[in-house]
Amino acid sequence: MNVIHFTKMHGAGNDFILVDDRAGRFPAHDHLRIAALAAKRTGIACEGVILVQKSAVADFRMVFFNPDGTEADLCGNGARCVAAFAKEIGAAPGAAMTFETRAGLVDAEVLDQGLVRIWMPEPHDRRYNLQVKAKGQVVAGDFINSGVPHFVVSCDSVAAIDVDKLGRELRLAEAFAPNGTNVDFVQFKAPNVVVMRTYERGVEAESGACGTGAMAAAVVGVEAKGLSLPIRVRCTHGCELVIDGDWRENKGTGFTLTGPVKKVFEGDVDLDQLECENAGI
Repeated sequence: MNVIHFTKMHGAGNDFILVDDRAGRFPAHDHLRIAALAAKRTGIACEGVILVQKSAVADFRMVFFNPDGTEADLCGNGARCVAAFAKEIGAAPGAAMTFETRAGLVDAEVLDQGLVRIWMPEPHDRRYNLQVKAKGQVVAGDFINSGVPHFVVSCDSVAAIDVDKLGRELRLAEAFAPNGTNVDFVQFKAPNVVVMRTYERGVEAESGACGTGAMAAAVVGVEAKGLSLPIRVRCTHGCELVIDGDWRENKGTGFTLTGPVKKVFEGDVDLDQLECENAGI
C-alpha cells in the first residue's frame, strides 16, 4: 500500500489536491500516477496537484503538477491555496511567508475572511498586438508571461466564445510552439473590471478560474487598454480576484493577487489502487 493523506481546496473555483511532502515520500517522478490521482471519475478530480516540500532558500517549496501530470512553473490560485495549507500544517512560520517555486520566490499572506494575497513574479516577454493563425483564421491578442505563458484575447462577450474549441486551437498555434500557451478570453470594462474565461494548458479545458491568467489580463488592461489598478477580475466560477500593483515608467510592476481560498475536504488515498491504466500506464 502507498497511502497518502491529502487536502482538497479551491481558490476562486480553481480546485487542487494538496499534499504535505516534507518527508519526500510522494512519487513526484511518476507523472502518470499523478495524472491518475487528478483524473475525473477514477481519481479525486482536480485542476492541479500541489506538494509542499522542504526548501533550503525559503519557508517551503511548492511543486505544482497539471492534471495531465506535467509540472508547471507556477499557478496563481494554487499558490494562494498552498499558503493557507502551509500555515495550517505548520510549514509556514505564520500568516506571512515566502516559498520557492520554479518561477522564483513568492511572498504570501493569509488574511482574514478566507482571503489570501500573493506577490506575483514580475511579468515578462510582453508581446502586444499579435496576429495568430489558428485553423484557418487569424486572432488578434496580446502575449505575456505572468509566471506561465498567456495569450489574452479581447472580446465583446466572453459568453459567446467556444472556449474549449478556440482555446485549444490557439493553445497549439505555431506562434507558441513548442510548449504552447494558456488562452484567456477577456472583456475589458473601464475603469477597472475584467471578465475572463480561460483555456488552461495542462488541464486542456476551460478552468474555473486562473490566477496567472487574471494577472496577465490585468497587465494587458493597464498597459494596453487604459484600465486602472486595482483591477477586479470576475472568473468563470463566479468568484472575484483582485489584482493590484504599482505604475512605473509606463509599465505595471509589483503585482499582487488576492482572492478567496476554501478547504473542501481531506482524506486518504492509496496511490497503488488508482486506475492508472486510464492515464496511459
